[in-house]
Amino acid sequence: MAKSILICDDAAFMRMMIRDILVKNGYDIAGEAENGLRAIEKYTETKPDLVMMDITMPEMDGIKALKEIKAIDPAANVIMCSAMGQQAMVIESIQSGAKDFIVKPFQADRVLEAVKKVVG
Repeated sequence: MAKSILICDDAAFMRMMIRDILVKNGYDIAGEAENGLRAIEKYTETKPDLVMMDITMPEMDGIKALKEIKAIDPAANVIMCSAMGQQAMVIESIQSGAKDFIVKPFQADRVLEAVKKVVG
């Protein structure tokens, strides 16, 4: 059975890019969210195998959403994404329970490598 992935990014274009990479490689899309609050709602609704989470989003950023999702489900698999390769954010994401970190603009092989590492 294909692994389901929730895509969280405030930019529709970025969600589309990630969705295309994942769908072409046999993954199911559990849903999409445009901010951290919707990401938490969608996570509890769909219980995906993996969440691809942008850091910089309106209403609630990805790191806060990551912490909330991990509080709901300590076993949650989350990969963080950000255009800003800020070391502090990468470190905070990993310390908060993220399994990996991808920098934008996305390279398809790097996205797939991270996804395979986390959920196979």
